Amino acid sequence: MDKLFIPILLGTARDERESEKVAKFVFDQFSKNTKIKTELIDIRNFALSETTPSWVESPIIAEWRETLTKADGLIIVAPEYNHGYPGELKLLIDSALKEYEKKPVAICGVSSSAIGGARMMQHLIPTLSKLGMIPIKDAAYFSVVKELFNQKGKIKNKQKWQKILKKIFDELLWYAKVLKEGRIKYPK
Repeated sequence: MDKLFIPILLGTARDERESEKVAKFVFDQFSKNTKIKTELIDIRNFALSETTPSWVESPIIAEWRETLTKADGLIIVAPEYNHGYPGELKLLIDSALKEYEKKPVAICGVSSSAIGGARMMQHLIPTLSKLGMIPIKDAAYFSVVKELFNQKGKIKNKQKWQKILKKIFDELLWYAKVLKEGRIKYPK
């Protein structure tokens, strides 16, 4: 079987976003796995100002849909804004449909508070499930994000975060492999 392709989406376009440090760390850790191909996708590359329905052709989101079509799963790194997820993430998510079906998704929440984006995940998971994705059980909660990285942008307590992410990656890869085989054997 070919290598699994699982991109990582940085789900905020906000200036001075702390989530970018988290996304780069997650990408660095995930890209070490020789069983996968990955890339870090920045939501800033999709300057959406309105909802583009999945049935509407759009040059702005064509690359996103192509990436999702090839993807065997997805990792989303997103911050919690006012107990929810960023509006630009919602606009991008809503721009595709069939491309999400029967693919696992892992979520890494980012927050300046102590709960690490848990409330954001409560809103994001039902949306992803409705689109046909399978949110995995485990998630990463990057709490009090401004204190997680040193002055050089390196994460503190790296071993702790590597252990947390390894568990998430292992679960995501298991689902990605099984669901890819199912999509091949039992296409719709």
